[in-house]
Amino acid sequence: MYYKTIKQTTSLKNLCLAGITGMCAVASTQAFAQPSSDSEAPNIILIMADDLGYGDTAYNGNPHVQTPNLDQWAQEGIRFTRFYANSPVSSPTRGGCLTGRHPFRYGVFHANTGHLLSRELTLPEILKEHGYATGHFGKWHLGTLTTEAKDGNRGGAKHAEEFSPPWLNGFDRCFTTESKVPTWDPMLKPSGKKNKYGWDSIDDKSNAKRFGTYYWNEKGKIVTTNLEGDDSRVIMDRVIPFIENQTKNKQPFFTVIWFHTPHLPVVAGPEYRALYKDLSSLEQNFFGSITAMDEQIGRLRNKLADLNIDDNTMIWFTSDNGPEGDFGEVPGSSGSFRGRKRSLYEGGVRVPGLFIWPQFTHSSKVIGAATSTLDYFPTILDALGYDLPAAKQYDGISLLPVISSDKMLRNNLLPFESKTHVAIMDDRYKIIAGKKNLDNIELYDLVADPAETTDIASQYPQIVKSLNQSLQDWRESCTNSFNGTE
Repeated sequence: MYYKTIKQTTSLKNLCLAGITGMCAVASTQAFAQPSSDSEAPNIILIMADDLGYGDTAYNGNPHVQTPNLDQWAQEGIRFTRFYANSPVSSPTRGGCLTGRHPFRYGVFHANTGHLLSRELTLPEILKEHGYATGHFGKWHLGTLTTEAKDGNRGGAKHAEEFSPPWLNGFDRCFTTESKVPTWDPMLKPSGKKNKYGWDSIDDKSNAKRFGTYYWNEKGKIVTTNLEGDDSRVIMDRVIPFIENQTKNKQPFFTVIWFHTPHLPVVAGPEYRALYKDLSSLEQNFFGSITAMDEQIGRLRNKLADLNIDDNTMIWFTSDNGPEGDFGEVPGSSGSFRGRKRSLYEGGVRVPGLFIWPQFTHSSKVIGAATSTLDYFPTILDALGYDLPAAKQYDGISLLPVISSDKMLRNNLLPFESKTHVAIMDDRYKIIAGKKNLDNIELYDLVADPAETTDIASQYPQIVKSLNQSLQDWRESCTNSFNGTE
């Protein structure tokens, strides 16, 4: 194999790294075949949109938005119809992607709250030990990037204790913002504000003000060039050279691309707004920014093909949570599902989910099992032939058996906790309760009633009791992790 031997050290984190050995057996099927022992390590790319709802892509039924590259991906690869962000808000979901652990285990309880702790073991840290080049591009939201300058939501001396940039968490190359930026001309404050959700792009930049969030590189320096126009293109302009360089050096890469689109301030350039000229100004900006992001995803996949590395590159796509705002005030769509961002009903956490790895996913497939961003970590380790570190508790599972199975069942529970609610689900049933009244538990059959229209808790008290006990056990486990006693 291409993977390097892990060095034995005495630190807790490196002891965890030293424990990642062994092969996790997965039955091969036509849809998924495990790599042979002499195959090269796959390249790995995690793509995430920001506040993109389940219904905000054409392949998921949106009648307005143009997403031809995502649509093609959905036809060629694996499409998950029950893919979940592990949180209804940004920061905790991003932490779950990189650690396989629910962020309530280490204190990222909400957006702009807490930071990724140095004791947490991340995917890029593991993969670096195995010879991977690692790059983070786009939004971070797991800690501040500077203790000196005012930046983003929390950057500067006032929040110095929250300093935890990606370059201290396993990433070699960075082009990173702490938090949101406008989706067009990302460093400038948009003009012509229409309402709290939408803006127009800047026609006259001579009097434009800075937005206040910067792009930083892995040296902790502010990036000052190539920052105009579509933000998704600005990000991809850094991703492509990174991938080209690693390919030239014959080094596998792990690349995180966390777009800002379509998080507010949502702005599209004139050519993208023109695609939606018959819609409102806000819709033009919203849908235009998504199409611009889709274009860059197509650019990425074309580049992988040009470099002849697409066959052995696994790519994941999702969103960090459901759509922003109240329905009717912002175009974002949760499809037919109840709730939006900040809610643990389906619309707040069920998001688009795509996966492709052409060398091993030999046919397209639609998977209806409950799957999650928490599953990235164990799935990637499983695909590379590593066991999970024994020193920590993980909330995700490897999806390789799900991908290879005709049964399409997760067969373990998927837990959630947010600022106001808790929830847990199996492959069919889900309970949800407000944290101020944990005795008032709702139960939904997500197979018969995915829109969560009918609370059936009174009809199935034993299911409620069983799921609630599992939820309480999980919450206690998270408390132990947070206190360092797991």
